[in-house]
Amino acid sequence: MTDSLAHPHLTFPAATAATGGPRDIVILGSTGSIGTQAIDVVLRNPGRFRVTGLSAAGGRAGLLAEQARQLDVRTVAVAREDAVPAVREALSAAYGSARQPEILAGPGAAAELAASDCHTVLNGITGSIGLAPTLAALEAGRVLALANKESLIVGGPLVRAVAKPGQIVPVDSEHSALFQALAGGSRSEVRKLVVTASGGPFRGRTKPELAEVTPKQALAHPTWNMGPVVTINSATLVNKGLEVIEAHLLYDIPFERIEVVVHPQSYVHSMVEFTDGSTLLQASPPDMRMPIALGLGWPERVPDAAPGCDWTKASSWEFFPLDNDAFPSVGLARHVGGLGGTAPAVFNAANEECVDAFLDGRLPFNGIVETVAEVVAEHGTPGRGTSLTLADVLEAEEWARARAREMAATSASEARA
Repeated sequence: MTDSLAHPHLTFPAATAATGGPRDIVILGSTGSIGTQAIDVVLRNPGRFRVTGLSAAGGRAGLLAEQARQLDVRTVAVAREDAVPAVREALSAAYGSARQPEILAGPGAAAELAASDCHTVLNGITGSIGLAPTLAALEAGRVLALANKESLIVGGPLVRAVAKPGQIVPVDSEHSALFQALAGGSRSEVRKLVVTASGGPFRGRTKPELAEVTPKQALAHPTWNMGPVVTINSATLVNKGLEVIEAHLLYDIPFERIEVVVHPQSYVHSMVEFTDGSTLLQASPPDMRMPIALGLGWPERVPDAAPGCDWTKASSWEFFPLDNDAFPSVGLARHVGGLGGTAPAVFNAANEECVDAFLDGRLPFNGIVETVAEVVAEHGTPGRGTSLTLADVLEAEEWARARAREMAATSASEARA
């Protein structure tokens, strides 16, 4: 097993406490679910963290301006240049006559901010647009608290090429759990990684029973409060497929030694089985503030980052095997991960387009993964996916999005006929 990107046995930067001052951090995707929870962690730990920059798409200008004011940041970055007037107006209202932060704008703004002077960059952006900021942070030598799984999925070899040992600390609850449990043994003692899944809102349903589910039903996740794309990915279990690929890239464990098990209560976030038969798990109530805080504070834990388990109350934790017939996304992801090259980028981009089509009523629920599989199969023809540069990734994504939209449009036309 080769060195991984984020194995706990590797050397990590000294904690803030060792240097005697607050740790400077940048939060990318600050108005989203991960970003807002990260800011909550920061505000509840004054003196431990200092936020120097925030980035967002720009659609929630008022919230972004209020975050900037609360944290007294130096720089604000917005991806949409047309959002700059609204952001300026919101900053003026929030700051009054006080000095306002610098504004960066445009598609490259988040990457520019990620390379700015700080200790840790939390990448909480949703989607493959997080790849460029991920690479920028790593190339600038920042510690990367990675919640944007897509950037690792679509650009795994690119990320591995620039990341130094210990530079990435995973923030996904599942990979944070693996990260912690792996500390319980040597690398040669790891038999398998077990990634847990809540099962989403449709656990226990058969494939035919999923045919008529609505976007409203799919957005009603039983345990986690997330954005729409991530929530639909949880309903299809595409998110778990992405996490299997991510675990392979982070910890260099072969796909056949990474399992998925359904755990509806979402208290056990993942497990590591060792060669002697022992299994170590990381458990906590479903609250993303715990892995976020670990990502921001590593190698130290942040006290009271989130509530712990209440052992004074009776409870039951259940585990079920994955129904691969009803949820074929995990098997498809294993196949895609094995293909390598630009195949994972195609898988991810096609899925994002199919999720949009489902939410717009242009594609049935089962059609999401079925269409993604068709796009992946077309991409697998000779001449595609054999090399990987950033240009390759972007070209493959553009092709996959266009092809997925075409297939979704055809499906919608056939449904109306």
